[in-house]
Amino acid sequence: MPPSVGDMSTEITAKHWTENTPGYDEERRGYQLLDPHQPVHIVGATSPQDVQQAVRYAREHHSKVAVKASGHGHVTPLDGGVLITTSRLDQVTVDSDNKIARVEAGATWQQVIEAAAPHGLAPLSGSFPGVTAVPYTLGSGLGLMARRYGFAADHVRRIEVVTPDGELRNAEDDPELFWALRGGGGNFGVVTAMEIDLFPVPTLYGGSLYYDLTATPGVLEAWREWTATVPDEVTSAVGMLPFPDIQPIPAELRGKYVAQVQVSIVPHGEDDGPELLRPLRDKLGEPLMDTVTRLPFMESGQIFAEPDRPDAFRSRNILLSELDEQALATIPRLAGPDAPTMCVVGIRHLGGALARKPAIDNAVGHRDAQYSLTVLSPGEDDVHDLHRAILAPWSEYVVGRSLNFSLGPLTEDEVRDAFEPADYNRLTALRARYDPTNLLLPNHRI
Repeated sequence: MPPSVGDMSTEITAKHWTENTPGYDEERRGYQLLDPHQPVHIVGATSPQDVQQAVRYAREHHSKVAVKASGHGHVTPLDGGVLITTSRLDQVTVDSDNKIARVEAGATWQQVIEAAAPHGLAPLSGSFPGVTAVPYTLGSGLGLMARRYGFAADHVRRIEVVTPDGELRNAEDDPELFWALRGGGGNFGVVTAMEIDLFPVPTLYGGSLYYDLTATPGVLEAWREWTATVPDEVTSAVGMLPFPDIQPIPAELRGKYVAQVQVSIVPHGEDDGPELLRPLRDKLGEPLMDTVTRLPFMESGQIFAEPDRPDAFRSRNILLSELDEQALATIPRLAGPDAPTMCVVGIRHLGGALARKPAIDNAVGHRDAQYSLTVLSPGEDDVHDLHRAILAPWSEYVVGRSLNFSLGPLTEDEVRDAFEPADYNRLTALRARYDPTNLLLPNHRI
């Protein structure tokens, strides 16, 4: 049983739970079901002042603080202490004249998309719109228009944050704090809201082409060759997964090991999308399924078509300087249907605007990476060794890792790998300055 940290009911005015309070389990769990938090107290924040109270309470009682929004990126379970949940702090306000959205800590990308769409605007949201916008952005934010506009962290104008001393601050008033938050994750405070740029993109040309890797084994190499030719308007990825032979799966995919080529194109004109994709279509032939079309940005979640049900899962990520043909060929053998545990391998094309420095510098690392490779397994099996074996053939091409796609415990050296060496040293010094007692328990601690 976690140690007590005092009677919160006399000090906190926000709604809160203990393990004996109805709804405790529902409140502490999120999209990630593996290793849930076990706090003494949960504070359901509805205002920045609620967050301040919770942080001050934990500070006074020498306790730890963790934060949960949707819980997609949950990695490090809190044992005891105070869990702040932000799902009720979810307002989104759009300033269409200046193309800005103010997004509170618990708002999902779907909420931001819905608020921006009536104005013909769109955010730099990710492949799954159910992810919470703030933590996604603090961890860099690799989205559907990434090669065209860069990381989501590159387009943050303002951050409101409760620092570990319990003060509510405008981070942009402190250039060091503003730099660290954009890319450094939740290591420096509890962000309560951010202001971000929106873009005049009412529609995308996108969707997925599904191929049977047994019948069309050259999918990965063809996609690699195609990515070397496309302009920045094209952001794409390929996912490899074995589909079970069960009823809910579309009949065309059941029981097959499938490569899903995921394409998101910011078109200039009506014919841009189809023409840019045509060389890949011609190379690969008729897919098992084809969902690529011009679609409103409101429906952008259809491009990757990721599952929306909570699950237990672990993943590891590496950033690559290039895609090696021989290493690509090992994926079906090491991670395919014969793997001891189901593996979903995803490769995303980087470069373009991601490689360029933003107008206001931030802590996002390894902008020179050309591809991101992630292996994810659902369930509760220990997949540490399996994932390492799948990623081993890429060792000479690894330039770092993305913390947003690293959904599992990392060592200090592995967290360091997510940043440029000088930036990591700077972040470490800033962590010691803003949180000298290690009050905060972030997903990946700097």
